[in-house]
Amino acid sequence: MMVFDHTEPAYWDKEDLKKEMFRVFDICNGCRLCDNLCPSFNKLFRRIEEEDDRLTAGKSLDNPVTFLTDHDYEEVTDLCYQCKLCYPKCPYTPPHDYLLDFPRLLTRAQAIRVKENGISFRDKLLSNPDRAGSIGSKFPALMNWLNSNKLSRVLMEKTVRIHREKMLPKYHGETFEAWFERWRRSNPAPEQPAAKVAFYTTCLVHFNNPDIGKDAVRVLHHNKVEVAPGYKTCCGMPSFGIGDLEEATKKADANLAYLLPLVEAGYDIVIPSPSCSLMVRQEYPLLAGDRDAARKVAEHTYDLMEYLKKLGDEGKLSKEFDGEFGEITYHLPCHLKAQNIGYKSRDVLRMLPGARVEMIEQCSGHDGQWSMKKEYFSLSLHAGRKLFRKLEKKKSAATVSDCAFAQMHIAQATGQESEHPVSLLARAYKLK
Repeated sequence: MMVFDHTEPAYWDKEDLKKEMFRVFDICNGCRLCDNLCPSFNKLFRRIEEEDDRLTAGKSLDNPVTFLTDHDYEEVTDLCYQCKLCYPKCPYTPPHDYLLDFPRLLTRAQAIRVKENGISFRDKLLSNPDRAGSIGSKFPALMNWLNSNKLSRVLMEKTVRIHREKMLPKYHGETFEAWFERWRRSNPAPEQPAAKVAFYTTCLVHFNNPDIGKDAVRVLHHNKVEVAPGYKTCCGMPSFGIGDLEEATKKADANLAYLLPLVEAGYDIVIPSPSCSLMVRQEYPLLAGDRDAARKVAEHTYDLMEYLKKLGDEGKLSKEFDGEFGEITYHLPCHLKAQNIGYKSRDVLRMLPGARVEMIEQCSGHDGQWSMKKEYFSLSLHAGRKLFRKLEKKKSAATVSDCAFAQMHIAQATGQESEHPVSLLARAYKLK
């Protein structure tokens, strides 16, 4: 039986987990819709084929999945970077009787391992972006130099096993929060707002990509939306991604305590990062101490471009654009696809004058932390190869992605710069 809730004792039962992994792997082996979808499935199916060949040579009729070792189970778990693309692809997800949720199953495996063995220093470092961001914003020149200097990167690789070639996020002396407080002193909220939103900045925008937040706030304000600050702490995805459910729950509870009063005051929560909106909408209702609060906040949470599309559908989005935009290549991030909200960014971009939008539905292979690790960096570039090849063939006027990590991986692999879709809107409104 699939156990989703980490507060249930059965969730932490290692033998029950092993039985469940066998059940799921056996069903996946019979289906194989996810063959070549990601490194986890590649490893799983290749190992099953090896065992099948061995058993066939001995004329055995045994199930090859039975002969997978504990090491095989661990490798499949470690190779999962939680893109979650297998979930919408799978024909056996709830409410089907098989109740398959491959990503949550592997999160459970990681969580049990963390409970037994603790967390490595590298994972502690990478799963606390607020701490790194606080230091980086105080000493941005030093941190950016260390993150780009060849000698320091070699030392970083040898000590904490972060790959020496992995492009890392940059830091800024002025965080988004500092900019926003300064900006709203001269840009008061509309007297009769068309809507009210709490802008949950995300740690990546707050410390590393403040321009995304600035463009989002300007576009919302231009459309007579009242914008309030909504960021308390990291959404918890970095902790969740390594199986540290205790820390992920703490972050969920802290954010919900801050966001719930805003929702009750009539604000919608708007998030410019797909991984973070997915975390609040899909994981908080199973993580948080107050599940009712989590569900209520989740019901009022939107991806940024989804919210702008909603404003457009309600006749509240200005279409007084300037410029001629031409061909735009839009990368659809995995964590937007996993939320099953449709192609909102593409639809909004199509409103721009002269815009011809081509959408690419291929994973970038980044993940928040996975691609930074020495042992997975090359594999992450291989995972994103289909996207990179398509982008290298394009000669678009603009390349956009809602995911700042995907933007960074695109730059890493192809040398092409990309931006968030909201930045094109800001340009069309002459706000930048």
